[in-house]
Amino acid sequence: MTLTPSGKPQLLRELLGESLRELRVSESLTLREVSARARVSLGYLSEVERGQKEASSELLNAICAALDVSLADMLRLVGDRIDATANVAPLPLRTTHVAAA
Repeated sequence: MTLTPSGKPQLLRELLGESLRELRVSESLTLREVSARARVSLGYLSEVERGQKEASSELLNAICAALDVSLADMLRLVGDRIDATANVAPLPLRTTHVAAA
């Protein structure tokens, strides 16, 4: 299981953000360049890369297109990272209580 510096298990959005950042840096692109290409604010893209925000599927697709990688390939890369770390922190499920009629 991959842990953050604070010792907490790493979340899927953090693994995704790291993967996006690594790809951006490997392509020698700046946040500003990718945000302009993806038509997303620089601040929001930064939060996605730092794992602080979860990108919608539409936004994630735009970011991937700006990085010239398919969404499917990005998800495979993240899946491979999950397999390599053996675990990602599960999020608690929300339950809704329905009153009996």
